[in-house]
Amino acid sequence: MRVRVLFFGVLKDLAGRSSEDAEFAEGADLRTVLDHYAALSPGVGKMAGSIVVARNQAFAELATKLAEGDEIALLPPVSGGSEDGADGLEIEESGNYFAITHRSIDTRRIAGRLLRGGEGAVVTFEGTVRNHTGGRRTLYLDYEGYAPLALRTMAEIGRELAASFALERIAMAHRLGRLLVGETSVVVAVTAAHRRPAFEAALEGIDRLKKRVPIWKKEHFADGEVWVEGAWDPDVPLAR
Repeated sequence: MRVRVLFFGVLKDLAGRSSEDAEFAEGADLRTVLDHYAALSPGVGKMAGSIVVARNQAFAELATKLAEGDEIALLPPVSGGSEDGADGLEIEESGNYFAITHRSIDTRRIAGRLLRGGEGAVVTFEGTVRNHTGGRRTLYLDYEGYAPLALRTMAEIGRELAASFALERIAMAHRLGRLLVGETSVVVAVTAAHRRPAFEAALEGIDRLKKRVPIWKKEHFADGEVWVEGAWDPDVPLAR
């Protein structure tokens, strides 16, 4: 069977490529794919216990069987640097809004999409690029994402928050590509009748996004560069 394999974040560096077509025998599963690349690259093998595998833009268990033409993605722990392809993707549902973009994020515009006149609170969280980390001067960041799955996961998080908090509407947007110091990388906006659920949902939203949405960050310093290490949410199926 012929499948397309994608590598993201530090795995792209370890594999020495961002994607390739590969042949696997009939009956092979996702564990076969992971084991194959772990054998080719010791670095991939060392990370195997923290890698998540996706099949056709959805998280999947390692026992999942392959089919001809599948798209398989090997995903390192999220750290939420740039993806080729469309300028952006978006989902609108029930008045909520979710977006992946390569353009500058306009926080006011995104929050404005949610307003209907009945809300008593509007809370926005805006993540920006700071000028240092651990005493090292930051020049810029590169954000890379598995955009279709990232967008789908953000919408899933939005539905969860809407079911758990007394909200009116919610929006999330994340930028990919190269960001300079001071630029906005991510926005979570929430409207509600009252301030407490709006604040609580915005905080929970960015926390879940950081652990579940497949976006990675490479930080470029004056004296080097590094992929920022993160951790998957416990509910995401790790390759163990």
